[in-house]
Amino acid sequence: MSRPLDPVVPGPLRALLDADPGDPAVDGFTLLLLTLRADGWPHQAMLSVGEVAAVAGNRLRLAVWPGSTSTANLRAHGRATLTAVVGGVAYALFLAAEPTADAGTLACFDARVEQATADEAPYARLDGGVRFTLTDRDATIARWRETREALQR
Repeated sequence: MSRPLDPVVPGPLRALLDADPGDPAVDGFTLLLLTLRADGWPHQAMLSVGEVAAVAGNRLRLAVWPGSTSTANLRAHGRATLTAVVGGVAYALFLAAEPTADAGTLACFDARVEQATADEAPYARLDGGVRFTLTDRDATIARWRETREALQR
């Protein structure tokens, strides 16, 4: 059952976004970024905690590959939905996004939470969402730390 939330990053999700990318608590944690393609269909991309920074209660910064479909869609439409499963709850943040200065080799966007929802079922608990395993943990976490530092400026 979906319920509306205040238009801010929910506390449980914020805690994960504030964690250091090397913290074992965020190993494999994945957020899904949904943007609108030119043909009207949604496009899905996966982001890690190394590519998203919470900078205020209702603001995030996102880093995505510059030549990606997500970047083109964000530049064209300025809207996205960011979803994640945290603590048995599926969160959706409806974002208004604007391009900002790039972070290294990534395109960056300043995103404001316009709406937020939480989805839970009274008869079941979500055990998790999309997860990944890093193939070169040290190099990836070093890159994520640099990206997050750039996003938080």
